[in-house]
Amino acid sequence: MVNGCLPWGVRARAVLGVLGSCGVLVSVSQTLVVPLLPLFPQITGAPATDVSWLLTVTLLTGAVFTPLLGRAGDMYGKRRVLLIALSSMVIGSLFCALSSSLPVLIVGRAFQGAAIAVVPLGISILRDELPARRVIPAIALMSSTLGFGAAFGIPAATLVVEYFNWHTMFWICAGLGLLDIILVLLVVPESIVRTSGRFDVFGALGLAAFLVCLLLAVSKASTWSPGTTIALAAAAIAVVPVWVWYELRTISPLVDLRVSSRPAVLFTNLSALLIGFAFYANSLSTAQLVQEPTWTGYGLGASIVVSGLCLLPGGVAMVLLSPVSARISGARGPRFSLAIAAFMMAGGYVVRLFTSQSIAGILIGATVVAAGTAIAYSALPALIMHAVPVTETAAANGLNTLMRTVGTAICSAIVATVLTTVTVTDGERVAPALSAYLLIFAIAGVAAAVAAGLVFLIPGRKQASAA
Repeated sequence: MVNGCLPWGVRARAVLGVLGSCGVLVSVSQTLVVPLLPLFPQITGAPATDVSWLLTVTLLTGAVFTPLLGRAGDMYGKRRVLLIALSSMVIGSLFCALSSSLPVLIVGRAFQGAAIAVVPLGISILRDELPARRVIPAIALMSSTLGFGAAFGIPAATLVVEYFNWHTMFWICAGLGLLDIILVLLVVPESIVRTSGRFDVFGALGLAAFLVCLLLAVSKASTWSPGTTIALAAAAIAVVPVWVWYELRTISPLVDLRVSSRPAVLFTNLSALLIGFAFYANSLSTAQLVQEPTWTGYGLGASIVVSGLCLLPGGVAMVLLSPVSARISGARGPRFSLAIAAFMMAGGYVVRLFTSQSIAGILIGATVVAAGTAIAYSALPALIMHAVPVTETAAANGLNTLMRTVGTAICSAIVATVLTTVTVTDGERVAPALSAYLLIFAIAGVAAAVAAGLVFLIPGRKQASAA
């Protein structure tokens, strides 16, 4: 392996570079269909309600497989499971690149969604392989790939759609995924840190059942009948006590609920859910807001390329602020960083409430929210790693990533519901009203503010270790 031939400093940077590229690629693959959603009904010949599954299914499989693959990484080897996750992304990309049939595209997107486990696995590998002084900056960068990969993914997709065939996006993802697999094999060592015991199959099935029922109830509430939605929600609620009872009594649980209920872990995960919600509202609303037609009275009528480029400054800010966040966390602690981040995101949405009718105002507000997201995504895994044993790093970070995913799923459902119900009409033309976007910004701002409040309930490092 090339890794063994390199000096330690170079090897550490190479491992970080490879894992970071994996995180960015997987994050891009999650969001690249967002600007295409209005076009897919025409491409596939399917109604818009069915096309929305191209986004929903990635949230479902990502939520289900992230904690499962995280636990498998702790038990069977993080690099091995990382390669499985990357292979899933490549397989999904090939499905989408080779077909315009909606069922095939949905299957491909399901494979792509499962690959989001790459990020918590990468964080865990970095904790195992890097010296202590380099861990916090490294995981800050790795965690931020979830944010700035998404921020770059939408602008990149809009450019590809404008100038190339839309299948090209998926061919590029497949090719880069294969390259990343080769680089992982050459550069990233297999961790010797393992946890013992058997894989908790029943715990995995229970968690999967809960997440599928919950996320379907949330994401499809506006398109499915109330009876179906209520039944799914009731099923999700019914699974919880049985799953908790089993997890507390099994020897090697999928999720260590005793550790997860510690204030340091519990409030960090709740903050992650709200931060994920606030981040995704920024991405989903910005691209559509600037494309709204001028007849609405507020719309700018911008092209799909311009709408994607409006997210680009936020992506640049996220890249630049990731190392800054690591320095803040190193000097004042990750809890301080997360508090700053949540307040920044809330402040960004205050800006958006008053500047949603000009490109400059939209750019400023969206960039402030993205900057706060970068700092938050860097701080969250550091808080988790300070609170859990080293043998549970991948599983614990997988659960934290799951909470972000649940936040984005809830956000997706709320944004879709608000934009389709709070509308303005002109003859037969219908579009979201300006008040719909303002309501989304207000809800997201409140979510960020509540996350900031939860940060103060997270114990400091000395308190957490005493607990």
